[in-house]
Amino acid sequence: MIGEVAVFSYVQAVDTAVWVLKEGGKDAIKLEGGSPSRITSAKAIVEAGIAVMGHVGLTRQAISVLGGLGLKARMLLVLSRLRWLCKKLGVFLLFSNVCLYLWLLLQHLLFKSPPSVLELGLFVVASPLRRAMSNIVRVLKHTTHHPSLLRYLSADATLSPTPPEPTPRPPTPPNNPTLTTQIVTILQSNDNDWVNNDELRRLLFSDDSLSPPPSLYKITRDLGTTAKALKFFDYVRSHSPSPPDPPSLSSAFEAIFEIASREQPNSPANLFELFTDFKEHNIALTPSSATHLIRCFGRAGMVDKSLLVYKEIDPDSRNTHVRNVLLDFLLRGGLVDDAFQVLDEMLVTETVSPPNENTMDIVMAALLWRDRSGRRVSEEEIVELVSKFGIHGVFPSPVRLTQLITKLCRSGKSSSLAWNLLHNVIDSGGDVQAPSCNALLTGLGRHQQFQKMNQLLAEMKEKGIRPDVITFGIIVNHLCKFRRVDEALEVFEKMSGGSENDGFSVTPDTILYNTVIDGLCKVGRQEKGLALMEQMRLQCAPNTVTYNCLIDGFCKASEIERASELFDQMNKEGVSPNVITLNTLVDGMCKHGRISSAMEFFYEMQGKGLKGNAVTYTALISAFCNANNIEKAMQLFNEMSKEECSPDAIVYYTLIAGLTQAGRLNDASFVVSEMKKAGFCLDVPSYNILIGGFCRKNKLDKAYEMLAEMERAGMKPDGVTYNTLISYFSKSGDFTTAHRVMRKMISEGLVPTVVTYGALIHAYCLVGNLDEAMRIYRDMSSSSRVPPNTVIYNILIDALCKNGKVEIALSLMDDMKDKGVRPNTTTFNAMLKGLQEINSLEKALELMNQMTEQACNPDYVTMEILTGWLSSAGETEKLRSFVQGYEVSASTA
Repeated sequence: MIGEVAVFSYVQAVDTAVWVLKEGGKDAIKLEGGSPSRITSAKAIVEAGIAVMGHVGLTRQAISVLGGLGLKARMLLVLSRLRWLCKKLGVFLLFSNVCLYLWLLLQHLLFKSPPSVLELGLFVVASPLRRAMSNIVRVLKHTTHHPSLLRYLSADATLSPTPPEPTPRPPTPPNNPTLTTQIVTILQSNDNDWVNNDELRRLLFSDDSLSPPPSLYKITRDLGTTAKALKFFDYVRSHSPSPPDPPSLSSAFEAIFEIASREQPNSPANLFELFTDFKEHNIALTPSSATHLIRCFGRAGMVDKSLLVYKEIDPDSRNTHVRNVLLDFLLRGGLVDDAFQVLDEMLVTETVSPPNENTMDIVMAALLWRDRSGRRVSEEEIVELVSKFGIHGVFPSPVRLTQLITKLCRSGKSSSLAWNLLHNVIDSGGDVQAPSCNALLTGLGRHQQFQKMNQLLAEMKEKGIRPDVITFGIIVNHLCKFRRVDEALEVFEKMSGGSENDGFSVTPDTILYNTVIDGLCKVGRQEKGLALMEQMRLQCAPNTVTYNCLIDGFCKASEIERASELFDQMNKEGVSPNVITLNTLVDGMCKHGRISSAMEFFYEMQGKGLKGNAVTYTALISAFCNANNIEKAMQLFNEMSKEECSPDAIVYYTLIAGLTQAGRLNDASFVVSEMKKAGFCLDVPSYNILIGGFCRKNKLDKAYEMLAEMERAGMKPDGVTYNTLISYFSKSGDFTTAHRVMRKMISEGLVPTVVTYGALIHAYCLVGNLDEAMRIYRDMSSSSRVPPNTVIYNILIDALCKNGKVEIALSLMDDMKDKGVRPNTTTFNAMLKGLQEINSLEKALELMNQMTEQACNPDYVTMEILTGWLSSAGETEKLRSFVQGYEVSASTA
């Protein structure tokens, strides 16, 4: 008997099929159609050892759609569908009554009779009946009109080697509902006197061959309690005239397991006791019973017991479905090595239980889960697993493949693993779609592997993987991000203008246009971006993001008026500005000294309902602090609370820096306390600013207090912190402490910078200790790590000249030339002042020529030195030539 069921998911299919068999007393399940979802359900049920009959047909509608096929073509099409379905299910059998349908087809094909049957059905049964195909072959042997067809069908019947069939589920005895009901009634009403009940013995152990025996499974299950079920099981074993049929006993114990799993409390513990009894009776576990136990123990967190059940199953009964259920719980329970051992058994070449799509999904879902327990599985192991699955023709679904490639690309390793994985799946015939390629393109772009990105795009075309707009968006975005805008434009024009030549026909969307426009604006090509926006109008309308990109580009190029014109244009076109538009214009105006215009625009937008956020206030507060208008900055800070705009950490940092620079340390400390109340903490730069401010005010105790607080907060002082303290102690003349701080800085693994040495040299010069200053300079010169720069030379030259050591100062000028350090106007001014003191006009004229050669323009200090000196020496014409940018010849006077 065959039971027809609806379509189920993989998880539901087996449980529902088992229920139909048991409740209806059926022998097989029938599923309609040959769609992928039907195939998946059928495979799941077959793996559980249940016979499945499927129906695929060529309907009138199908023939109509195909434009009317000849009979021979229809025959071949139906046979090809049958062959495909058998291959998908791993089935090489046909139910014997298919012969009638094939015979009708054969009549049409061989004897040219008119086609009267337009709807033809082919029934496929996944069951152990190998003789079915042989029956068909024997029928066909009666005719010799079409030997090729005979060979075609015989090939399926004699495939060698034949793939191992799934272990069949022990057949459920045909059910006799009336008989079962009678037996259950007797068992329930005569609970204490089964042994002496002759009627019960007759009904249970009758050898009447004309009626089917009662179903022990159904009788046991209908008893309702574990105690009664166990009592009945013992009764059957001890009172049966002949040894009970092992499959029947197995199905009875299966019913006991089901009853026990429903009883509360502590059903998993009771189940395990039953399982122990089960082993003592030496009764073989059915795949269905094993699956039930594995699930019950797994859901109760007793994964070790699930593994024990699996090991008790006969190896030939460990079908794919049983292994899949166990794998799921092992991986969820963190028993990775045990799971891999089960998986290895499935992945060997000659396995009786090969993996399927569900196996792959279980494994990939567990390994990709971030919070998974158990040992870490390396990316290399995961890629190797996918390769082993591919040998069995099983590949990750497009979604899982995309997730896996994304994980590999984000793991911090090179994208070579992801590259190899994708190409392995492509070359092995797996289903690869654009999202998986897009994930790899993202990883390649992150590592600036643009050559491989182009290669992958070409391979997508070659393999028939159609790129989408996201594909091109990823490529263009990464090219723009790394300032390779010309290449981005080339890709953009290829997809939008030259698509037919390359086999791509992807229309750019608004996001892609905005990406290119933003890239152009970030490299100062806002005019090209503006032109591209006009081109964009032919395919899609510019939006707020489009205008924001252009406005930002013009603001950064100091073209505030053009940015304002674009703002007016977007309003005329009905494109609503957002807070980013507001922030971009306010920031641009502030950075170019138009604070009043920024405030006016800010309040105008507020009046129209567009409120600013913390970024807006940060730009305005920073601008007022830089202009030393602290009162206005504080006013804006207080205004934020009234406008229900909570300050963020950046607002606090900006205001603390502004107040500290203005010397208002009490106000800065107040803002720090408010910041802490709001739940924010100072960062290292903020601590450095405050420490510097307290040092400038000679409040060393407060500076040390900030330093101690900084370390308590778990933050280590950086180079700026140490340089601030070294500079303070040096200027205070406390060189001992300054050097001690410098030694501590080095012991903390920080390298002194030119600022560190400059602070010490400047301090030594101020106190007239030029020897120590020159010693530090020579130490710097001998070290390639921190060579002296122009500022260091300027400090030394100025100090040497002021102390009458002009010749040493001139030697430093030669050192600058040798070491490639370019002197600036300050350098020449110090040197000229020293030469003036010793009245070395000839050398001064040489320096003036050097300034002209190096395009080092004189400033008012230079002119103040030279005007009086050269005029008194009668060299006014040479001064005029120098000012006009001409070289002057050395005077002989």
